[in-house]
Amino acid sequence: MKLVNDFSEYQIIAMNKGMKVENWHGVILKRPDPQIIWEDTDDVKNIDAIYTRSNKGGGAWNIINKKIPSSWQVHYQDLTFNLKLMGFKHTGLFPEQAYNWNLIREKIKGAKREVKVLNLFAYTGAATIAALKEEAKVVHVDSSRGMIDWAKENVKVNHLEDKKVRFLVDDVTKFVKREIRRSHKYDIIIMDPPSFGRGANKEVWNINNDLFNLVNLCTQILSKEPILFLINSYTTGLSKTVLENILYQTINKKYSGFISSDELGIKMQNSNLILPCGIYARWEKEKYSK
Repeated sequence: MKLVNDFSEYQIIAMNKGMKVENWHGVILKRPDPQIIWEDTDDVKNIDAIYTRSNKGGGAWNIINKKIPSSWQVHYQDLTFNLKLMGFKHTGLFPEQAYNWNLIREKIKGAKREVKVLNLFAYTGAATIAALKEEAKVVHVDSSRGMIDWAKENVKVNHLEDKKVRFLVDDVTKFVKREIRRSHKYDIIIMDPPSFGRGANKEVWNINNDLFNLVNLCTQILSKEPILFLINSYTTGLSKTVLENILYQTINKKYSGFISSDELGIKMQNSNLILPCGIYARWEKEKYSK
């Protein structure tokens, strides 16, 4: 498991009976996590908001501290991210992905040339920010206008408006097919596909039915000398070995390199407990040892 230990403005304070308590740069949140099936002490005071699930599906934030900001920022190294309380318990950032932000930056720096990056299912743009910090040329695709606008805000707070980035509200599969027709190529492709979703025009996405086809299509838009192909997943029950198998059956048939996978995790503050936070699999031209 790859652990993120250096995110000073984010800490897990407690984990107990399906709930985690987190400190997001001074904002204390309590929200569900299905991985936490154990019992432990949870006597955290001064919680600002709690996310409560509804019996009818979904849920809502219960704001305890009425002075909690509508939006605030956290920093990781030289990266800045805007946060806010979203529906379905999110804040707009997944801190465990700091491992992959570092990976992306090292790959771009190591290339010693202009690198073109395609970020699919790009959400609020943390990976986009990491790539832009290293002067990469980025195309950022997501089906949600709201997420695109949020990503643009993150670019602005990082003072990266002058960098080479395109934002597109689009269905990712349709976009990749158009890029094939246009003969556009990318050195790095990143994707963080949801379990289920809808495209910009209500296209239906199902990771079990559609992921292999998307990755296979992406083999046609990789450059002659690609650097990295990275898949993240939070889909319950989907093994990292499955993601590896997809890469072996697609990217590895066309390009020689290294395929690996692992879990991501964050250790609870002042504890030996570790929270698993999704999986990744990657193909890379040169092996990354960290």
